Formats: sequence, structure tokens, C-alpha cells
Amino acid sequence: MGELRKDYILDRWVIISSGRSKRPKEFKQESLEIIEETCFFCPGNEKSTPSEIGRVSQGSSWKMRWFENKFPALTPNGQINAKTDNQFFTFASNYGHHEVIVETPDHKKQLADLSEKDIVDLFNVYKLRIKELSKKDNVAYVSIFKNHGPYGGTSLLHSHSQVMATSYVPQLVNDKLNACRKFIECPYCKIIQVEKNSLRRCFENSTFVAFTPYASRFNFEIWIFPKHHAKNLDEVNINDLANILKKALVKINQLNLSYNFFLHYAPNDSDLHFHIEIIPRVAVWGGFEFCTNTIINSVSPEDAARFYRGEHE
Repeated sequence: MGELRKDYILDRWVIISSGRSKRPKEFKQESLEIIEETCFFCPGNEKSTPSEIGRVSQGSSWKMRWFENKFPALTPNGQINAKTDNQFFTFASNYGHHEVIVETPDHKKQLADLSEKDIVDLFNVYKLRIKELSKKDNVAYVSIFKNHGPYGGTSLLHSHSQVMATSYVPQLVNDKLNACRKFIECPYCKIIQVEKNSLRRCFENSTFVAFTPYASRFNFEIWIFPKHHAKNLDEVNINDLANILKKALVKINQLNLSYNFFLHYAPNDSDLHFHIEIIPRVAVWGGFEFCTNTIINSVSPEDAARFYRGEHE
């Protein structure tokens, strides 16, 4: 039998309908070729990108570099405050900043292939971009995310992350903040204490734990939380975070899965337990998902956790 499950704190429901006969290897995705005549992110093509904002140097060259997105979804121009015409038509300019972080000069390496030290460097760049962009006028939140693979929405093979600074706090972050305010103490702190000893526990080190969420929306979805209450990257052990993220991505890479991951932190003076959500992109949502906003997940989080722990391959 399947099960209807609700998110820990959000009013969001998922149907867990496991295909018991399926093993993790049966979810392995075939590679889709991304055709690139020229990679603008590779060393030697730096002049093909917008002006460099910063870099992590490596000898006489670079290890990581970041710059404005050549085709930005946000620009720091126009009308910031929303206005409404004719009662129903509310709009503003797409105000903000949109950047790209190239994670490695090696075109053939993806994030799962990088060392933990390299991933630490990347998190330090994340910290820097959040700090610097948050200082800019009219920026309320800085979203950092990664699209990996053709099903994850990337069109460029070269490993990279994206940064988008918006004039508003994203609705999902606000929903989490509002849900947390209904509790006397941080609900995620209590959730972590339960999940690090549950069937959904995946990895743990001295300061971080990773688990598959109880109401997982995506096949093999996995969340990473600091075990202590931390609001942002400044308050966590980045070495331990890199260690956990590397373990998760290596397992996802075994199935050749496309994925997205993103960071959620506490904006301004609010209080939200920092975390990373990784959502592999295996299943294709159909009519039921779109007409009900309820997701059917064919891999139970308990089965997914066994895969991450290496208990069945």
C-alpha cells in the first residue's frame, strides 16, 4: 500500500507509491548529449563572458571565477515596487542581479568529481556572493542554486552554480519562516534529532546530518542540515558541509541523475535553520501533480536512504 504524507511544517502533501520491484540501478538515467561548439567557461575563453567580478586564483590562472550571467533573468533597473492595474494585474520590473560561478577550469569534471577542499572553496564563494549582493540597494534575498544535467535545466555542460539576488524574499522561504513561527522553538532542530536516528538517515559527521525527508517530493531527494541551530553559512563548519555534500553527490552520480540543489538561509533579522535541499530529477510530473499540487513519489524516502547508505545498489 502507498501512503499520503504531509511535509514536516508546510501545508504540502505527497503520495508515496513505491514500486517495490524497482532497484536503484533501474532509475539510472541515460546520458543526453549537450552539443557545445565552444565552451565559454573554459580557460582561454574568459573574454567571451561578461566582465569578471572575482576569482579564486590557482597559480597564474584561476580555480573558480564568477561574473554576471550573459543572459540575465534579473537586472538592476526599472520599477522595484509592485503596482496593480485593474485589480488583478500586479507587476514590477525584474529587478535584481544574476551571476554565474564557474566551479572548475576542467571541462570534464562535475561537482561530484571535485575534492572536498574544492567544495569548501566553492562554499566560501557562496558566502562572499551572499554577503556582497546583500549590501546592494533593494536586495532582500540572495538565492544560490545549481542545475546539473539536461533534466535539471542546464544547457551548459561545464560545471557551474548560479546566484540570483531579488528585491523580495521568495515565497517558499517566507512559507518556511511563517510555518516556523507557529512553534515555540525551531521545528527543524527537533526534526533533525528524530531523523538522525530514523530509517531516513543517510550520512552524518560531527556537525552535519543528511536525511531523506519524510514527505519527499522527488525520487532520492535528500536534505542536509547543521546539527546545531545555524541561520546561514557564516555559522556552520564548511569543511563538514563539504564532506556531506560530496557524499550525497557521489551517490547521485552513480545513477547519472540530473539534479538541482539550493540553499535556504534566514533573510535579514529572521530566524530559519540553514539547510540545503538536493532534488534529483528522475520522474516526470503528470496531470495529477499539476491539477492537485500533490506529488506522487514512486521511491519511498526509506528506500532512498538505504541507497545512500549503500545497503542496496
